[in-house]
Amino acid sequence: MAKLLILTQVYENYGAHEWDGEGECPQYWKAKGGSEYVIKNIDVNRAKELGQAAKGMLDTTSEYFTEMVIGWEVVEDDYLTEFEMSQLEYEGMIRFPAKELTV
Repeated sequence: MAKLLILTQVYENYGAHEWDGEGECPQYWKAKGGSEYVIKNIDVNRAKELGQAAKGMLDTTSEYFTEMVIGWEVVEDDYLTEFEMSQLEYEGMIRFPAKELTV
């Protein structure tokens, strides 16, 4: 078996809270990191279908905040994200695993 790793990018709208005094709010979207999600025990032949389903679940847009899927890949069941590996290295345990999705 394998799992699907899904990567997102988050943007925050810094202009949504500002008013220029003339009725306009200048828009300034700033990248604010992202998240890693996994779908476990996938059929690799359905990876594209599952990636599209995850995109439908995760893509979020509002006046203040946007999160969008920027990619996905099939990885081995024992694959650890960079963040999970650094937790193991520095803390000896994974306290914050990649978020698991059910599709």
